[in-house]
Amino acid sequence: MSYEMIALMMFSSLVMLLITGQRFFGAVGFVAAASSLLLWGNGGAEMPFNAAIVLLNWYPLLTLPLFIFMGYILSESGIASDLYKMFHVFMGPIPGGLALGTIVLMVAISAMNGLSVAGMAIGSSIALPEMLKRGYDKKMISGVIQAGSSLGIMIPPSIVLVLYGMIARQPVSQLWLAGVFPGLLLAVMFAVYILVRCKLQPDMGPALPAEERDMPRAEKLRLLGAGVMPLFIIFSVTGLFMMGVTNLVESSAVGAAAAMIAAAVKGRLSRKVMSNALHDTLGVSCMFMWIIMAALSFGAVFDGLGAVNAIKSLFIENWGLSPWGVLIMMQLSYIVMGMFLDDTAMLVIVAPLYIPLIIQLGFNPVWYGVLYTITCQIAYMTPPFGYNLFLMKAMAPKEITLMDIYASIVPFVIIMTAGLALIMLFPSIATFLPDLYFAR
Repeated sequence: MSYEMIALMMFSSLVMLLITGQRFFGAVGFVAAASSLLLWGNGGAEMPFNAAIVLLNWYPLLTLPLFIFMGYILSESGIASDLYKMFHVFMGPIPGGLALGTIVLMVAISAMNGLSVAGMAIGSSIALPEMLKRGYDKKMISGVIQAGSSLGIMIPPSIVLVLYGMIARQPVSQLWLAGVFPGLLLAVMFAVYILVRCKLQPDMGPALPAEERDMPRAEKLRLLGAGVMPLFIIFSVTGLFMMGVTNLVESSAVGAAAAMIAAAVKGRLSRKVMSNALHDTLGVSCMFMWIIMAALSFGAVFDGLGAVNAIKSLFIENWGLSPWGVLIMMQLSYIVMGMFLDDTAMLVIVAPLYIPLIIQLGFNPVWYGVLYTITCQIAYMTPPFGYNLFLMKAMAPKEITLMDIYASIVPFVIIMTAGLALIMLFPSIATFLPDLYFAR
């Protein structure tokens, strides 16, 4: 049997197991272990074992539970809710001001959390009711929350970039820095679209009436203080890291401590908050560790089969694609897979094939990590089965229909595609900051 046929059978087996409803890491790990035993006999059992040792010996893995814990503390303690109240008052006079405030909130949550699901949950529970109450168009509301929450996997401390770094064996610190400007670029593009759209169509996002914004100066100053805690947390994570005071692992520990201090200062660090945050952190961290171990096992089998060279031969020799053509084909495949799978699943399935090929073709794997992450953001919002579409449907009230949700993402997907094209044409948008920082 040819290596190509073996690779095809592995993918087919994986898809069949996923269709039956098996847990993702179990399906991937089983296919990897079974394939290695069938191909190389008893010695093949060493592959999953070695993958586990590689995972446990990888020092930056310590960042994963700490950043997840930090995000859950912020969510449970209500610090994000305080921040949105501040945007409500200070950005309300602008047409589409609450939508703009939601984007800024999502950027702040991304810089404190690193998970898009957290942004979606916070946006749906805090921003969505406020915008609905004030007559915002349903499509504007849904699109803003979905697009804004997707920034969570781009802006550091991005958990997705940490996972990419583990699987691709690239420095997480460089990936984080590479995600800063692209993430902010997308946020600015979203904000410009909202401003222009609400200026041309005021009914899409009406400004708040003056009576809602009139309040004593002392009350406004108190609200302004709500932004201090998030700034303190963001500085403790990325600020100290950028200054060279802390390394990657230390910054995650400092961030977790800062989140606890902020919750304590607010008087919200209760036993219940800690219990919920620790319980959720343990569950999510264990899930990610199993997924990474399964991915490493799967990748080891593919490396042994020489599948990377087979894919390269298919794209370049058989199809006659240029290196840029290969890159575009990869991005399109991510978008198709994103209609059915989440970002971690996509990364596990194709990273063992694509990342070595990207390096062979002469592309920067750190820059490609940013392209992969933006493509995941687009795939999250692509019908029919985009991950964010169904999260939004599950969290939104009945008056926001699935067709509203589908229609709402069209302009934002176009904006994100334009952003992806810009970063492909001008790689320095992603590479400038890590090059500058590590040149010191």
